[in-house]
Amino acid sequence: MSECNHDCASCASNGNCGKQTREDFLKPQNDLSDVKHVIAVMSGKGGVGKSMVTSLIATSLMKKGHKVGILDADITGPSIPKAFGVNEKPRGTETALFPVKSKKGISIMSSNLLLDDVTDPIIWRGPVIAGAVEQFWTDVAWGDIDYLIVDMPPGTGDVPLTTFQSLPVEGIVIVTSPQDLVSMIVEKAVKMANKIDIKVLSIIENMSYFECPNCGEKHYIFGKSNIDELAYSYGINSVDKLKIDPTLASLTDEGLIEEYDDYNLNQTIKEIEKL
Repeated sequence: MSECNHDCASCASNGNCGKQTREDFLKPQNDLSDVKHVIAVMSGKGGVGKSMVTSLIATSLMKKGHKVGILDADITGPSIPKAFGVNEKPRGTETALFPVKSKKGISIMSSNLLLDDVTDPIIWRGPVIAGAVEQFWTDVAWGDIDYLIVDMPPGTGDVPLTTFQSLPVEGIVIVTSPQDLVSMIVEKAVKMANKIDIKVLSIIENMSYFECPNCGEKHYIFGKSNIDELAYSYGINSVDKLKIDPTLASLTDEGLIEEYDDYNLNQTIKEIEKL
């Protein structure tokens, strides 16, 4: 830089000598971690079942023989431990915090596991929350993990941006529901992914329809969506649609989401396994 003549046209760096890339902001994983792939699950707004879908993706990958972890980045609204029936405290040493294992071996780290009372609210400002997410990456000894699934908070604010800058996220799965309003919000999430140059692997439409248990007919309670056309318009080839299922809701409430297997995430899992 001391020899710079300020003539960018003749410079070997082509004018990029002072520019920072996304890699410049990445935080190192813990010395006791060996995470191969990081996938973020996000939604443009709350209330679309993002955490439940995160749990189903992790469970599906686990059932295919992969070593899986879930980093619950939804610090102020954590629900992953409840879905898996996990409530024990993480074990810690001077150098690392160890995630808690689900019944079937999925590694989980969530703010709710650190509270004395799981109903206590976490009343923190954005930068503190973002710092906690970073620590769940740098200070947690994840061990040997094929896929770390990050359950993002809703929206496109501070925490998602910090996560995408600090963690080596390779792909994003966007969760939505059929309403037109939500489809508009999906576009915001897709555009954010494009701006930070991370590939959208798949869109999952949750609560897409209800299937009659007697005749098998599909009923589109929220109306049919345009999610396929929306995905196509942004060059996203993978769309999965999940039905409304009281059994899934019941198993989630009981902390037994790993027992559920009547779901269709084939396209999403296929895209994740390509990484």
